[in-house]
Amino acid sequence: MATETLTRIRLANGVWEGLFLGRNAQPPRLQLRHLGEFLGELEASPAADKTGWLVKFRLPLDRLSDGAQTFVIEDAQTGAALAHETIITGDAAAADLRTELSVLRDELDLLKRAFRTHCAAGD
Repeated sequence: MATETLTRIRLANGVWEGLFLGRNAQPPRLQLRHLGEFLGELEASPAADKTGWLVKFRLPLDRLSDGAQTFVIEDAQTGAALAHETIITGDAAAADLRTELSVLRDELDLLKRAFRTHCAAGD
């Protein structure tokens, strides 16, 4: 059996899209899970270049809440996870961004000090 891959293309207007490679003749049967619960199968249509299958699903808005929500895309026959999409919302997202910005500022300060030391040593 050929190796099957699902590559994320984008998330736009609440619709996740990916490219499935591995089965040329038959469309893939992929299903979506959230918190272990089956949410349905993904739509599959031939990719424009005929090399694989374009698969998509609409994010279920009723599943979004504060914190991180992970949606898992798996092979319906084997149950093997092929891809996932994690959405972070609410206060957790803001705190995460503030933390990341703080780390970046600290790293920039460290680089500035090292650069100044380097320039001073070169005189």
